[in-house]
Amino acid sequence: MQITSASFENNGILPTKYTCEGKNINPPLEISGTPENTKSLVLICDDPDAVSGIFTHWTVWNISPKTTEIKENSIPLNAIQGTTSFGKTGYGSPCPPKNTGKHRYTFKIYAIDKTLDIPASTTAETLYKTIENSIIDKAETIGIYSR
Repeated sequence: MQITSASFENNGILPTKYTCEGKNINPPLEISGTPENTKSLVLICDDPDAVSGIFTHWTVWNISPKTTEIKENSIPLNAIQGTTSFGKTGYGSPCPPKNTGKHRYTFKIYAIDKTLDIPASTTAETLYKTIENSIIDKAETIGIYSR
């Protein structure tokens, strides 16, 4: 399984457009190699370099396993967005404090063996616990950003 973006290379610079200094929208993502027995996909974007610990910028679940693209500034049809570390649902763009160095923004995709019946108030920590025994495959791509 693989997740990539036409807007940045893995471990490449995340364009400003997708940050708080830009348009504050999600970048386009492409998904390939989803296993046949996948029931749904889960997307989690976080910053493991945040000063306060892992900071979640986006969670999306119940993505159809047939999905091969998440377009810029959109979510797949019928997918559910969860609560980020900002305390809101939806994409929260990268916005590290100034002068804190480079931050890695990991876009992780998980193929799981079920669909999820959890509310949009679900945090990444709870989402991870919910899917941990259902993961069939996973992949990630990383965008680098600093201010």
